[in-house]
Amino acid sequence: MGISVKLEAFEGPLDLLLHLIDKNKVNIYDIPIVEITRQYMEYIGEMKRRDLNVMSEFLVMAATLLDIKSKMLIPKEVNEEGEEEDPRQELVEKLLEYKLYKYMSYELRERQQDASLAMYKPPTVPEEVLAYRPEVRVEELLEGMTLARMHGIFKEVMRRQKDRIDPVRSSFGTLEKEEVDMDATWERTERYIQEHGTCSFWELFERKHTKMQVVVTFLVILELMKTGRIKIVQEGTFAEIYITAAEKEE
Repeated sequence: MGISVKLEAFEGPLDLLLHLIDKNKVNIYDIPIVEITRQYMEYIGEMKRRDLNVMSEFLVMAATLLDIKSKMLIPKEVNEEGEEEDPRQELVEKLLEYKLYKYMSYELRERQQDASLAMYKPPTVPEEVLAYRPEVRVEELLEGMTLARMHGIFKEVMRRQKDRIDPVRSSFGTLEKEEVDMDATWERTERYIQEHGTCSFWELFERKHTKMQVVVTFLVILELMKTGRIKIVQEGTFAEIYITAAEKEE
């Protein structure tokens, strides 16, 4: 007997798994992988909307469930400490992490709704009240003030200022945020690869002097590879990595 659900009801495969676990009222630390996998596969079989971008995520999770199911049928592996490893452990950790963030999002949504009910009233203090300044009589303020007393007040103020200084953090230098233009880095990197046709992976980092420039350049390379604009080849482990423009390769 299949379960009739809609894809729009779930934000992803982990959301669907949590739904099945709650529906069957099972312990998340002891998931009946056979039954959950069966229901999960029924759900995929009933999907009518074939959106490959969404469907691929559910298929990857289906493969993961089948892999765990197969491992549950064979003797469990033993780690270095002599304890049996549960094939479901990694999946359980992902589910718990997802559940944590999911309920955190509910909390933030409720706070946002509460904040929308708060009303703000601009100040309506009369101008006469805002412009009022009490009269200061210097003679009354300095009455009974002596040079010795002023010196004592000065020493007390300096002592309090010294106590506020953190002996550890005060020795730190100034941290400055480095601004790196992602679009400009993308354009320079892609143009360099197009002009050379094929280049070494490390050539793209020769003129990068800061850690942030290296990180942004590396992210650009990953995006170019993801979008199919470049091809990356490495003939062996620890061998040189070569990057080729997709158009040049064709």
